[in-house]
Amino acid sequence: MITLEEARGFVLPAFSALAPRQVAIGAALGCVLAEEVMANEPIPPFANSAMDGYALRAEDTAAAPSRLAVVGSVMAGEHSGVAVGTGEAVRIMTGAPLPPGADAVCMIERTRTQDDATVVVEVAVDAGANVRYPGEDIASGETVFGAGTSLSPGHVGVLAALGMETVLVHPRPLVGVLSTGDELVEGGAALPPGKIRDSNRHALLAQVRQSNFEAVDLGIVRDDAHELAKAFERGAARCDALVTTGGVSVGDLDMVKVVLDKLSGGSMRWMQVAVKPGKPLAFGTLAASGTPVLGLPGNPVSALVSFELFARPALRRMAGQRRLGRPVLAGVAEVDLRRPSDGKLHLVRAIATADASGTVLVRPSGRQKSHMLRAMAEANCLALLPDGEGVAAGGHVALWLLDADRLAPESEGCDAPDGVS
Repeated sequence: MITLEEARGFVLPAFSALAPRQVAIGAALGCVLAEEVMANEPIPPFANSAMDGYALRAEDTAAAPSRLAVVGSVMAGEHSGVAVGTGEAVRIMTGAPLPPGADAVCMIERTRTQDDATVVVEVAVDAGANVRYPGEDIASGETVFGAGTSLSPGHVGVLAALGMETVLVHPRPLVGVLSTGDELVEGGAALPPGKIRDSNRHALLAQVRQSNFEAVDLGIVRDDAHELAKAFERGAARCDALVTTGGVSVGDLDMVKVVLDKLSGGSMRWMQVAVKPGKPLAFGTLAASGTPVLGLPGNPVSALVSFELFARPALRRMAGQRRLGRPVLAGVAEVDLRRPSDGKLHLVRAIATADASGTVLVRPSGRQKSHMLRAMAEANCLALLPDGEGVAAGGHVALWLLDADRLAPESEGCDAPDGVS
C-alpha cells in the first residue's frame, strides 16, 4: 500500500488549470479569475444619500432644533437642479444624488414637518452624516480582485456594478462519468438474476455537479474491449477528464484494465492506497488526447469517498482553484469512534452537529461497510481516524465537512443569536 499523500502526489500534478476564456458574469459564479480586475470607475459613482430624509448644511443644525426652508426634492435616479443654501433643506430619498451646497443628510425620523415649505430638524447633524461619497467603496483605477479569486455572489455583484459584462476565468471542467460491467442495469424494472442497478454513476454525476463542475453522463459500458475503447475515446473527445468505477482492484480480470493500459500507452497506475474505504485506485492519461482518467472502486461508498479524496481536489486544480481540499474542522466525538489498527486512514461517515456553545459533536451516521450507501447519504462529514484504536467519546476528532447546511440543528425558523436582528 501507499499513503494518501503519495497517491495524491501521482494524481494532482496531472490536472492543470484549463485555458482561460471570457464568460458572461451571469455564468461566472464559482469560477476562478484568470486575471486581475481593475475598476474603470468609482463605486459609488457620485455622492448620494444613505437615508431617506433631508439634505442640508450641517452648520445650519448646530443650534438644533432648527427650522429650515424646504426648497425642493430629489429622488433616486433623478438629477435635480436644486441647490441647498443657508437655512435651506431638500427632501431626499436613499440613493439620490446629494444636491450642490449640501454636506449632510438628516434621517427623516429625526425631523418633523410643519407644512410643505418648512421642516424642523430636531438634532445637530455632523458634516458627512449619511452621505456616501464617490469611490468610498472602490476607487477608479483600483485593483478590485486578483487572479485566482473564486467568484462568489458578492464578487459577481461588484463586477456588475463596474459595468462588466464578461470576465476572463478558468472554465469549469467537463467531467465524463461512465459505469462499466455486465452486471449493471438501468431503471426500475425487475432485476434479472445476478444483476444490480447502477447507482455509482448517478451518485458520481451528482458529486460532480455539487462540486461546481460540468457533468457529462457517458452511460453504462459492457465488459467488451472494443466498446470500452470506443467509450473512452468518445468521452476524451468531449470531456476534460474522465471518471469510471469498478475493475481497479488487485486480482480483477476486468477489461477496463486491459483497455486503459493500452489507451494510456502503459502509463496507468493501479494503486492500493492506505485508506478505508477506497483502497483501490487507478490513474493515468490517455495517450492520444492527454485526457486524465481516474478509476475509482466499484463499492458505492468507496467510489464516493474516493471522489472526495482524489477526483474533487484534482478537478478543482483543473478549474484554477487554489484551495483544493475540504477544510479540516475540529470536532468532539459524541460516542466512541473505535477502529482496528490496520495501517490505514479510516474515513467514517458521520453526522456533525454544532451545540449551543458552538462545539461540533460527531457521531457515525450508520453502518460503515463499503457497500452500505445509506450511511453516506445521511452523513454531512467524514471523520478522519488515523491508524490506531480510534477516539473515545469526548475526544477530539478531525473532520471534513461535506454539507455545511446540515451542521446546525434542524429548526423551523431562522432565529438569530441574542443581540442580532
